[in-house]
Amino acid sequence: MILNRADYRDKVYACWLGKNIGGTLGERWECKKHTNALTFYDPIPSKASPNDDLDLQLVWLKMLEDEGLDPSIRTFADYWNLYACRYPWNEYGFFMRNFERGLRPPIAGCFENYFVDEMGSPIRSEIWACIHPGDPQAAAVMAWKDSSLDHSGGEGTYGEMFWAALQSAAFVESDPMTLIQIGLNMIPLSSHVARAIREAVWCYDNGKNWGEAREKIATRFGHLQPCNAVPNHGFTIIGWLYGDDFGDKLCKAVNCGYDTDCTGATLGALLGILDGTSRIPEKWIVPIGTDIVLHKFTGDCNAPATVDELTDRTVSLAEMSLVRKEGISFGDQNYYPEDLHTHLFQNGLARDALKQDIHSGVELIGDKEVWLHYGGEPVIRPGVAKDVEISIVPDITTNVDLSVPDCWSCERLGPALFRLIASENVNRKNEISVAIDGGVANFVILGPDEAKGYEAGANVPECSICHARIEACMCKI
Repeated sequence: MILNRADYRDKVYACWLGKNIGGTLGERWECKKHTNALTFYDPIPSKASPNDDLDLQLVWLKMLEDEGLDPSIRTFADYWNLYACRYPWNEYGFFMRNFERGLRPPIAGCFENYFVDEMGSPIRSEIWACIHPGDPQAAAVMAWKDSSLDHSGGEGTYGEMFWAALQSAAFVESDPMTLIQIGLNMIPLSSHVARAIREAVWCYDNGKNWGEAREKIATRFGHLQPCNAVPNHGFTIIGWLYGDDFGDKLCKAVNCGYDTDCTGATLGALLGILDGTSRIPEKWIVPIGTDIVLHKFTGDCNAPATVDELTDRTVSLAEMSLVRKEGISFGDQNYYPEDLHTHLFQNGLARDALKQDIHSGVELIGDKEVWLHYGGEPVIRPGVAKDVEISIVPDITTNVDLSVPDCWSCERLGPALFRLIASENVNRKNEISVAIDGGVANFVILGPDEAKGYEAGANVPECSICHARIEACMCKI
């Protein structure tokens, strides 16, 4: 497979431009669950709206430039903590709450986190598609890592894997139904995101009009939370399939309501990848220009100032990525093999990613990942035995030892399997240490008093003035 380098760059530029356009179109209407009747921006903006949909991917851009193309999920957590810790909303806030309690992803992404089924990670898919063009399962694997910060085990993970794979394939395939099937092939058949997407396709194939399709998704898959990923995926597919052109497709998606900046931004990015800059009408570009406008909660991550700069930096990462791949490269003209679809539908790596244990935390010792498998919740109760297991990636033969608080017992059940029993008085936060050849990794197990749950649908506390997460208040900056 050979990708024309100039065409690829144009598609990446159009991806980021479409992301800005769709996000700005939908920003004014976010979280309103009624239908809209937009045909253009309303109100007409003078610049792009700041949007976490794009900003969080700029954090990953810096991470990839600093750390290489395949960072550990532990590294993802460090960069989030550095540059996105102010965001208080939903899943973002609960990841940071867990991280600051000492938990590590992927369990930090799901424990006491009501919002694992939300849109916070499906909106971060484009960077993985752009650095893995024509390699959907590689993009899906990176989406799994990304989403494990704040959506592990939830519909948000499936949504990001779906879009990352679909958008990666869109660099070399243009048929919507084929692309949708490629994306669905990366996620569980039983996921609600997959069901909503299939329902939207069914409505289109069976002659339902836009309004009927929208009501079908809203009625069958609607949710109390307007940012729930399930209905919003159906709405994005509806906009894509039912719209006549770039602007009409975006408006139809946004007019479905719910998480409108996300549905618009994701669809705008996809349309950019599919059709390049030539199919984005100038009237949609002029009001917002090509500057990148950061949200106030985004830290100083050396973010690009313009879509041009973001494109150049993305292309540089893709050049590095494709050098490592067999069978995919850049060249002066496109060439696709006869078995292109067989390649695009391959999903073994994505399925392996989904098999990873979300009831675990990851720390790094050098270039090794140390996984502590909690065997369920990261909580130990007085007098109740808890079995934990250690695994090392890459898998190597090594001695593994576990140290626990003095008043606990620790029985070795196998080479890396241990049974812990805590005393009657269990602290709120308890440190255990994993020693392997070459280093030590520290993990936290919570006591019952630190794990009393959190009201479903409630957010973490935020500052009443700057509205950042209270622990990352910006008022004194």
